[in-house]
Amino acid sequence: MRCAGKRVAILAENLYQEMELLVPYYRLREEGAEVRVVGAGGAKSYASKHGYPVSVDVQAEQASAVEFDAVIIPGGYAPDIMRRHPAMVKLVREAHQQGKVVAAICHAGWMLASADVLRGKRATGFHSIKDDMVHAGASWVDAEVVVDGTLITSRKPDDLPAFCREIVQALSKA
Repeated sequence: MRCAGKRVAILAENLYQEMELLVPYYRLREEGAEVRVVGAGGAKSYASKHGYPVSVDVQAEQASAVEFDAVIIPGGYAPDIMRRHPAMVKLVREAHQQGKVVAAICHAGWMLASADVLRGKRATGFHSIKDDMVHAGASWVDAEVVVDGTLITSRKPDDLPAFCREIVQALSKA
């Protein structure tokens, strides 16, 4: 239970990639973390790319970065929708500014770009958004997981074991 007492937010929006949300969700719960699904705009649940629902625990408008030790952003097409919610962008930006773990996988680099947390950082993401991440100031690396301070990024669902391992390790140190 290396993450006992830690509080983690996982952002959700329609068209999320189910493995990229559910694997970290259950892996962190297994390690003792309290994991909360954060939505925006009042929705009570969201559907994944394949229609799997996830229930929202708290709205981003009512959440604050100080409440969490980490914010995780799954991929799929959801990050492109998430970044249209100012409260979600603010949550990611403030978590980063406060030195909290911010972890993003696959297309979640879009959210990092909108939150302006990539400037001067080494990061990775799905290859099709490499240019977006570079234009936002990241030094893009093609690796299963890249850790730069408290920023943890991965490329795709195949990288989930390394992604989760680094999140657990970062939280167990915090």
